[in-house]
Amino acid sequence: MIQFGYPLVLGAVVGLLSACGNTTDTGTQAVAPVAEDPTATPGAAFAVAEVTKFDSPWAMTFLPDGRLLVTEMAGTLRLFDPASRRTGTVSGVPEVVHVAQGGLGDVVLHPQYASNRLVYLSYVEPGDGGLGAVVARARLALDENGGGALQDLEAIWRQTPKKSGDGHFGYRIAFDADGKLWIGSSERKEFDPAQDMDTNLGKIVRLNDDGSVPADNPFADRADVGAQVWTLGHRNILGLAFDAQGRLWAHEMGPMGGDELNRIEKGANYGYPIVSNGDHYDGTPIPSHDTRPEFRAPVITWTPVISPAGFIVYDGDLFADWKGDGFIGGLSSMSLVRIEFEGENAREAQRFDMQRRIREVEQGPDGALWLLEDGTREGEGWLLKLTPRDA
Repeated sequence: MIQFGYPLVLGAVVGLLSACGNTTDTGTQAVAPVAEDPTATPGAAFAVAEVTKFDSPWAMTFLPDGRLLVTEMAGTLRLFDPASRRTGTVSGVPEVVHVAQGGLGDVVLHPQYASNRLVYLSYVEPGDGGLGAVVARARLALDENGGGALQDLEAIWRQTPKKSGDGHFGYRIAFDADGKLWIGSSERKEFDPAQDMDTNLGKIVRLNDDGSVPADNPFADRADVGAQVWTLGHRNILGLAFDAQGRLWAHEMGPMGGDELNRIEKGANYGYPIVSNGDHYDGTPIPSHDTRPEFRAPVITWTPVISPAGFIVYDGDLFADWKGDGFIGGLSSMSLVRIEFEGENAREAQRFDMQRRIREVEQGPDGALWLLEDGTREGEGWLLKLTPRDA
């Protein structure tokens, strides 16, 4: 058990396993970096405050007033006020199917949220053939009691086709500087759809904010869902983030080994399941990327895996030395991974041993780092706030 208020003494990186509302504050802990880079400064890097708990949380986003929207996988959207420590509920969420790797998923604000109040959600729905991810948008109406409601909800995108099983929905959402909507659509553990342009599975999708297809998409001349596709050949995409130069980066869980960070380029094919830096779980080998140079190779691969989840590119001032760096949550690695970008390349710079599964990463209005602990195994997951030790 972690004893809060005392520095953790951490050793070298150990082998990592393969992937797969109270308002209590119990103080802070010091967390030391576990570094791939041996020159990384030892000692406590930041303080961690346990802020409150949620029931199997998956994603979060800050409102302009500093309050926080948090999704719970079973289908509840929470509104949390860090100032008062009050947690409310937002009604009007669509009915969702909660399974092992899916339910109510991502939540992001429209770039013009201040004027249009549009919120985007992803979730799992049933239908012919099984289950599939949906992205919907609605207007958020806040009330005076610390909660609110979603109004005029409309589904603007669906995974096609629906598949049986409970895994690999992906359904991460991001907006770029031009207001285009990006969606990570995983291949539902079906392998081949990632290369099939008659589906939008195993793809990164680019849309207008209303779900229509931009005319400059690389396959926009197709008359089916393939027109939505920006890139293909992906497995399980669980993080999308733009850097300061507008480049899109995405990470995905590999099979048995071979987690990836990819620089996303228009029309590129990233090779799965034809190539991977990991193997199938039954031990069947998959040719590595260097055997098929026509497929885009990842910029970083991890074996042992980190089980990446959540992703931001930090642009705050509170952690001034980390401005422009990426932060990825680790599930099986129970870590927070710091990424340094070097133009079109990147490297893992530090790995912080959080001693808990990290599902989501977000940047707060004051530049603090906020994390959600994955609650899919024990139910409750902590909301954590990270601040510099000397703040």
